[in-house]
Amino acid sequence: MADTGAERTTTGQAVAGRLWNSRWLLAAGAIAIMAVYGFAGISAYVVLAALTVLLAAALLPTGGASRSAEPITTVEASGLQRLSGEYLAAAVADPLIIFDRTATIVHANAAAFAAFVGIAPGLSLSLKFRAPEMQALLDGVLSGTVASDAVDYTEKLPVERAYRVSASSVGHATDLYVLVFKDQSETRRIDRMRADFIANASHELRTPLASISGFIETLRGPARNDPAAREQFLQIMQNQTGRMARLIDDLLSLSRLEMKPYLRPGTEVDLRQTIDSVIDSLGPLASENGVVIERDYAEGPLDVPGDRDELFQVFENLLENACKYGQPGGRVTVSIARGEAGPEPGIDVTIRDYGPGIPEEHIPRITERFYRVDVESSRTQKGTGLGLSIVKHILTRHNARLSIKSEVGKGAAFTVHLPAG
Repeated sequence: MADTGAERTTTGQAVAGRLWNSRWLLAAGAIAIMAVYGFAGISAYVVLAALTVLLAAALLPTGGASRSAEPITTVEASGLQRLSGEYLAAAVADPLIIFDRTATIVHANAAAFAAFVGIAPGLSLSLKFRAPEMQALLDGVLSGTVASDAVDYTEKLPVERAYRVSASSVGHATDLYVLVFKDQSETRRIDRMRADFIANASHELRTPLASISGFIETLRGPARNDPAAREQFLQIMQNQTGRMARLIDDLLSLSRLEMKPYLRPGTEVDLRQTIDSVIDSLGPLASENGVVIERDYAEGPLDVPGDRDELFQVFENLLENACKYGQPGGRVTVSIARGEAGPEPGIDVTIRDYGPGIPEEHIPRITERFYRVDVESSRTQKGTGLGLSIVKHILTRHNARLSIKSEVGKGAAFTVHLPAG
């Protein structure tokens, strides 16, 4: 019996030694994930999580002589190693997959299960990720010749997402590997939006510049001694320079708003007074277009927190559009009502025209930069395509929102939902 006890103690110490080694293998895994994330340019919180696991692995009791009375079994050791690996993967916010030398999934964190349909332990990565770049990355890391650069991978389902994928071995003493997916979708969307914005702005500026350049050439040549043509061309050139000036003003206004999107105004604005000022300022435009502006205000104080100049710009833009594009309807209604639909009290300002209306397919995109329902009509009315985008940004700063309802042939209604003071 004494010999059996000695053998049991020796076995316990051996298993404890293997458990100590497994802890350092886990630490090596943490270092490997840190290296992959550092290469991919991930934020510091992931590195801190990995360092925490590394420190825990180093400071846990080794199970040496002091534990000889309670020997650790092999099942306990492997279970602790498995759970530690799962905790480490769970600490990573991005999709992370641990796989073995046969490219079979051993473990995946919750982010990976949410991002990739159908993955499960035991599934072959080569069957799941069939893209050539992914196959090359897997072959490289398994053969020990992985390239220094991560690869780009696009997942189509359930929604299209773009990832920057990095792979690394957990350590030389283990046959486990880590695959990390850094989501690049939002970054690429912003890049595309920036490129589209530059292209659209360049196009909008190039058109009047080309027109002005052509008229200057004509005035210097065939129309040099033609007073009537000269007067006509100079008028067109003045209109084109005015268009460029409006576009530049709108671009600067949009840029200023985007630089401070979360700055909440701290003053109170009287909506009744502000909207009356807008209607008075646009009176000549309404008369020119044969439009009558009608008022319908709720009783009592109509104050909201905000910046008066910015809210003036919002309602001026909406009312100007109603007068221009709702012209055939002959009238525009401006109403102020107390909002009762939401969980908090608010004030709704609705500007409704009775013109041709907006087709339903255009409504979701109408606040995008340079988006126009009718390009020719917009340019004829001296529009820049940025007005509703500016409106959206100002309302975001005021914790407000814009809703649009329209039916073809029956006009359109733009409602601004503002929080009450």
